[in-house]
Amino acid sequence: MAAAFSTTVTTSAWRAEVEEWVAAAVAERGVRVTAAPEQTRVRPWSTQLVVPTDHGRFWVKACCRASVFEPELHRLLAELLPDAVDAPVAVETRRGWLLTADRGATLGEARTPGTPDWRDVLALWARVQHGLATHRDELLATGLPDCSPATVPGRFDDVLHALTSLPDDHPAALDQRTAVRLGRGRHFVEDAVATLVGTVGTVGTVGTVGAVGALQHGDLHPWNVFPVAGGLRVFDLGDAQWAHPLESLEVPRAVVEDAGLQWGDVEGAYRDVPGVADGAGVDDEAWRSLRAAAGVTHAVNRAWAWWRLLAEATDDEWAEWGEAPGRHLSRVAGG
Repeated sequence: MAAAFSTTVTTSAWRAEVEEWVAAAVAERGVRVTAAPEQTRVRPWSTQLVVPTDHGRFWVKACCRASVFEPELHRLLAELLPDAVDAPVAVETRRGWLLTADRGATLGEARTPGTPDWRDVLALWARVQHGLATHRDELLATGLPDCSPATVPGRFDDVLHALTSLPDDHPAALDQRTAVRLGRGRHFVEDAVATLVGTVGTVGTVGTVGAVGALQHGDLHPWNVFPVAGGLRVFDLGDAQWAHPLESLEVPRAVVEDAGLQWGDVEGAYRDVPGVADGAGVDDEAWRSLRAAAGVTHAVNRAWAWWRLLAEATDDEWAEWGEAPGRHLSRVAGG
């Protein structure tokens, strides 16, 4: 049995490999590492190291197998949309390593995000989705998971089967009542997919690519963007998927409401971006229907993502995060 991801990335052998790679990558820029990197975070799905140099700090992110696509996706987005994504210093595609220059505090670290900050984040992401609408094949070629609406029912079946096949004492195992409720609730997934696929041609970005998908960040919030002169740059794409575009609003809505802000004051920034809903004849009732349907497919895709990201977890990590796949899947049927 292979070692857990968090075990591997805390060995001296692994550290030696990544430090050698970093030193060579920054040396190509005339930069010298001045002290041993500090490993600031270790999770079942990724680890981060801060690298001190004679030209400021650099950051390393190493990804587990489920998100090994992130460095190449980040590199491609920086090439396609340089005004929205900072170019990496280096990527190691096979091992899922990403090296970036320090850009200072994130938007969320710089201040407590208010409604204007959230509106800026959503407007940024709407522009990103619109700008990538014709690049589906290139994005998927990085290994980005295809979670577009038509694929969701099969993914629901796979995750439900996985969670109901676990031993009763496994942290991710579903209790019998929840398993039965979800099995009977599959029609909610089918109905949601029918709604989303049926919107093709009706909502700008949503209509143009809604049936096949758009880039879904997966964890969009002010702590995953940083301010630069004249705008924002987005990062942390390990949860990204090719999914229905409106799924990108699910995480922001939850965080906004948890912060006590009014989602209605924020959401319009996404709809107002040219190419999303302008002049497309989508009234508020239709928009609410699309948002509800995207919430269902997002629940399935999020559960699936958690299941995969925990594939290399230790027993203790399963104990800490193992409830996540079932918690998200339960939202399909109103859980």
